[in-house]
Order: sequence, then C-alpha cells, then structure tokens
Amino acid sequence: HVTPEKFYVEACDDGADDVLGIDRVSTEVTLTVKKDVPPSAVTRPIFGILGTIRLVAGTYLIVITKKKKVGEIFTHAIWKATDFDILSYKKTMLHLTDIQLQDNKVFLSMLNHVLSVDGFYFSTTYDLTHTLQRLANTSPEFQEMSLLER
Repeated sequence: HVTPEKFYVEACDDGADDVLGIDRVSTEVTLTVKKDVPPSAVTRPIFGILGTIRLVAGTYLIVITKKKKVGEIFTHAIWKATDFDILSYKKTMLHLTDIQLQDNKVFLSMLNHVLSVDGFYFSTTYDLTHTLQRLANTSPEFQEMSLLER
C-alpha cells in the first residue's frame, strides 16, 4: 500500500495482521497492523522487497513485482524475481537541479539494467544464503531461527 507519507507492506499469510510501515520522510521502519493502513492508500501486489538504495534524488524502495517458480529444494519453492519496481520515497523532484535530475535518471537507468539481468532468486521458506553442507553443520538453535534472524 502506498500513501504520500508511508509505504505499507502487508504479509499475505493467512491470519497475518502485521504490516511493515516505512516512513517516506524519516525512512523509519516500524511494525503496525492492517487497520492502520489508510483506506485511501493505493494498493497493489508485490512478492518481496529487494532492498533500498540512495541515489541523487533520495532513497528508493526496490520491490519484486513478478516472480517465476524455478524449482524446489526439499519441497521448498524457489522463485526467480523477474520484474521490479523502483519506488521513490520523495513525492517530488522539485528539490533537484537539472544536472541532478539528469544524473538521477542515469543512475535509475543503470539500476534498471542491473535488475534486468538474470540471477535474482529467493525463497520464503528456505535459506538460500547458506550451502546445504553449512546448514547441516549448524546448531539446532540456528536451525530454529527465522530466516530474518539468520
């Protein structure tokens, strides 16, 4: 969900009430609930957050807008991110000079080029950041940690 003040990322899990709130001015990230999302928010589906990047115009949020299932590891789905959106935290570019606008446009073009190259994979239930060998040699405490905590 997008409002002029915040980005809201809602979990798609059944029964999940948590919403990630990202302030577009302070860039502060907080956990809130669905009822806090204003009805006026523009809503659209995304499949994940790739991250944030700071360019000349300010901070941008990179989200995954399309995905393709490419396989499974131990019944865990592995996805390939196939399309992205780059969302500006800033509501306007009026604070930039013409040269800064041009530089920002070049950097966005470079970023779009990098994102168009194959190779962005993810799983919501399996740790792709560690090898199977390393995962087999980790402690039970590590295995019980969520993917986010790891």
